[in-house]
Amino acid sequence: MQVSTPDLCDQYLDEVSISETKWQSYGGRKAFTGPITTVKIFDNNNRKFMEAIETAEPGSVIVMDGIFSKPCAWMGDRKAGIAAGRGIAGIIINGYVRDIEGLEKLDMGILALGTHPMASRFATEGKREGVRDLTLTFGQIDWVPGHYVYADQSGVLVSEKKYD
Repeated sequence: MQVSTPDLCDQYLDEVSISETKWQSYGGRKAFTGPITTVKIFDNNNRKFMEAIETAEPGSVIVMDGIFSKPCAWMGDRKAGIAAGRGIAGIIINGYVRDIEGLEKLDMGILALGTHPMASRFATEGKREGVRDLTLTFGQIDWVPGHYVYADQSGVLVSEKKYD
């Protein structure tokens, strides 16, 4: 059983960072934890995000920053289904998702800012590639690859340490 984010705050407030983002939960799993792997997206080019879904370690949490691109949904039920099938614990998207009826049926945590009906695209000529496994900063915290995410209905925390 995962320790709750309020309990972590009570015991380790000086060791955790609290996301200030008001996340919307779309996955079937409402509480999840795991080591962070990151993706930064540019120009609506989702190739690096798909690469992360296909190669991230089971039990990990993919944190993706795509908010500075043209608004679109970075993930729908197809990509999320691949991630859930691979045992990814959760995906946190600083951006949007779609196909929410399908997302809620998956045994995986999914947090995003909201929804958008248009899908992202694979790279086309002139589009910048995304970048993987770099420190991302949003929600007033740093999302560092290898650190741990703790997410539940009370909030989202990041810590260097794994708590049981």
